[in-house]
Amino acid sequence: MKFIDPKNNTDLENYKLLIGSVIPRPIAFITSISGEGVVNAAPFSYFNIVSSAPPLVSIAILREKEEPKDTLKNILEKKEFVLHLVNSENVENINKASINFAPDKSEVEFANLTLVESTNVSVPGVLESRVRFECTLENHFEIKDNGKTITDLVIGRIVGFQIDEEVLFDGKIDPLKLDPIARLAGRSYSKLGEIFDLKRPRL
Repeated sequence: MKFIDPKNNTDLENYKLLIGSVIPRPIAFITSISGEGVVNAAPFSYFNIVSSAPPLVSIAILREKEEPKDTLKNILEKKEFVLHLVNSENVENINKASINFAPDKSEVEFANLTLVESTNVSVPGVLESRVRFECTLENHFEIKDNGKTITDLVIGRIVGFQIDEEVLFDGKIDPLKLDPIARLAGRSYSKLGEIFDLKRPRL
């Protein structure tokens, strides 16, 4: 084993080690809405479940500059967003939405995605996703390094599940029908590979 002290690495070197090791990572495609009514859409791969009771998710939004990204600004202002899971049918469109438009221009139209009204939040969702979570802002934490905010950790409370009935069975999600896409490092993505079961040991 080779020991690497992250303090002796550049940020980029640590980034490469992390995104190459923590794989595959689920992708959260988030829609939010600005005070002017513009729908912002962007993918994030620093995303996961926090808890199921209550149903909470986390998204880490990295700051490329000190100024927060449009997604974060909108979430903090409106206290709502919609989180979509990415599958093989929509991944190319969602990748298009990763472009950095100005705040007054929506990525949705550019990515050829279709907005659809949500049930429990005012932010619209995207029709092309098989699973989307309507969320309200639960918590927001600024993560600092050397006195500067470098990442914003957003905790969202799911207030509505929108799920394509084709992926549902007995109240559960069929992983093969969901067909999720996950993030690897660089330009690489992955699909589901071999699925196997393990029994949890009991005393």
